[in-house]
Amino acid sequence: MVRKLPRIPVEVLKRYEKWKDIVAVTGPDGLRLIKGFHDESLRGKWQGHRSSRLGLKYRLIYRIENEALYVQVIDITAHDYRRQ
Repeated sequence: MVRKLPRIPVEVLKRYEKWKDIVAVTGPDGLRLIKGFHDESLRGKWQGHRSSRLGLKYRLIYRIENEALYVQVIDITAHDYRRQ
């Protein structure tokens, strides 16, 4: 399922590009070292997924598959994933 936000702010897109660079170089563990991303595991319906902050109200939801470096981005959302 592909869902698009009406418009993602440029600052959020830039932060997403930085997020991708960090994952490519150091893997998801590198995200946990940068406190600004507030990378954390999710619970409930989203168990098995992780969330990184891209702005005050934007979150990136992703999951890591297997031990290989394969990260699947599920959504970039305006922080409404807890209501699902």
